[in-house]
Amino acid sequence: MADGDGLGEAAAAAASPLAPAPGLIPPPGWRERLRAGLAGTGASLWFVAGLGLLYALRVPLRLCENLAAVTVFLNSLTPKFYVALTGTSSLISGLIFIFEWWYFHKHGTSFIEQVSISHLRPLMGGTETSISEPGSPSSNRESETSRHNLSECKVWRNPLNLFRGAEYRRYTWVTGKEPLTYYDMNLSAQDHQTFFTCDTDFLRPSDTVMQKAWRERNPPARIKAAYQALELNNDCATAYVLLAEEEATTIVDAERLFKQALKAGETIYRRSQQCQHQSPQHEAQLRRDTNVLVYIKRRLAMCARKLGRIREAVKIMRDLMKEFPPLTMLNIHENLLESLLELQAYADVQAVLAKYDDISLPKSAAICYTAALLKTRTVSDKFSPETASRRGLSTAEINAVEAIHRAVEFNPHVPKYLLEMKSLILPPEHILKRGDSEAIAYAFFHLQHWKRIEGALNLLQCTWEGTFRMIPYPLEKGHLFYPYPSCTETADRELLPTFHHVSVYPKKELPFFIHFTAGLCSSTAMIALLTHQFPEIMGVFAKAFCSEPPDSPGMTVMDENKQYRRQLRFFGSTSPSPDC
Repeated sequence: MADGDGLGEAAAAAASPLAPAPGLIPPPGWRERLRAGLAGTGASLWFVAGLGLLYALRVPLRLCENLAAVTVFLNSLTPKFYVALTGTSSLISGLIFIFEWWYFHKHGTSFIEQVSISHLRPLMGGTETSISEPGSPSSNRESETSRHNLSECKVWRNPLNLFRGAEYRRYTWVTGKEPLTYYDMNLSAQDHQTFFTCDTDFLRPSDTVMQKAWRERNPPARIKAAYQALELNNDCATAYVLLAEEEATTIVDAERLFKQALKAGETIYRRSQQCQHQSPQHEAQLRRDTNVLVYIKRRLAMCARKLGRIREAVKIMRDLMKEFPPLTMLNIHENLLESLLELQAYADVQAVLAKYDDISLPKSAAICYTAALLKTRTVSDKFSPETASRRGLSTAEINAVEAIHRAVEFNPHVPKYLLEMKSLILPPEHILKRGDSEAIAYAFFHLQHWKRIEGALNLLQCTWEGTFRMIPYPLEKGHLFYPYPSCTETADRELLPTFHHVSVYPKKELPFFIHFTAGLCSSTAMIALLTHQFPEIMGVFAKAFCSEPPDSPGMTVMDENKQYRRQLRFFGSTSPSPDC
């Protein structure tokens, strides 16, 4: 592909020999300069013409008399009017401020700013400051950045996801809240259809029923379909899987159903192995049966881990990683790391990290923070901020601090959960790497391991904020990893329930219009309060601000009579003046 792109660029350069060199802009010609000059002076000419027309029509439009009448009207206003005016202004600006704040928290931008840029700016003749051509270097960089952001914001299956029936549903029974979003469950349904179905399902009636069951949205309908599949075939492994995930209300019941699924899955897997070379359909069926078998064994290992049989869980995970090494994308090593930390087998944890914390493999919060935990463990029990500031950091402490900075740069949301500055919720079934969802999933299972090591959380609290001083602009550049993606907030809001306050990094600055409406609301409310408390003083200030200059000493009685008649004409009175 790289060679093809190079040939295409060479052909384009040969076809356009007069094209400017990349990065150079040709100077504009005399026609462009003339057009730009006329466009720049057009606005000033229209402004001067408008002033001249207004001056010429000042007598027919009676501008002077109307201006004097408006001045008289303003002088006749009472303090109650100013109280009502400022109170109404304060109310309107307060409503605008509340709407702007809500819109910013929901969409991440100001509504007024968005409308002005999208609709008002084109009407006023505004254009974009820079428009890049499709083949320009800037557009190429933007496309590369967008592709990288898309890859960074890929949603992954949570390696430590909980059981729907035994854990998520029990949480709903106790609290009345739904811990899973529709978007998250829809992704799980797509995963089930990908892993547990294939094109040969029509050959087995039970698999045909289960193919429909994975597409059902209603949990009772899925459970009913699983029982129908078991009536057709008592050895339908995927039916047992569905019942263990959604119908079982305890981990013990889920483990019992998974053991039945394992017995049926091993039998089907051996049959598929014998027929795998007969046709492409049989190969697809073997892949499906392999996925089912690996899924069952993994969930059995997680059941053993939850029931306290940790060594049994470690053995199952190690056997899975040896028997099916191509399935590294399932991230079984993250389950193994958590179980080994529970056993406090730190040497084995280091061996797993040495294999999977490689530059060519995708990182995760479990890998980065576990590596930081191991390096912190060697120095945390004797670490003191006062001592470190007085004598400096040792080599081991520097390594621990650098490991913490590396972990925080990868996922900056984790420390607040580990330090219990934010409350934890049940982790979702899918996570976004470097996002708030991954931070919740990691801290939910690993907080106890940090607490077990004396001084580890203290060292984390003293050093984690230094990462943000090392990376002043995390959206524009990275230090040890790629720049932090800007799409994490949107994806996390889809994955996490509505009752959870999503962690956002970096914090967005409030737009100008929110500050403006807040200041306008506060100032008008203050003026309304002062006008209500001190009406005479505020009335004097208002009249002094709006009234005409004081009359000159040389004003005659005739001038006063004319001014009085104008006042009567303005208020609609036709009775003659008593002084006339």
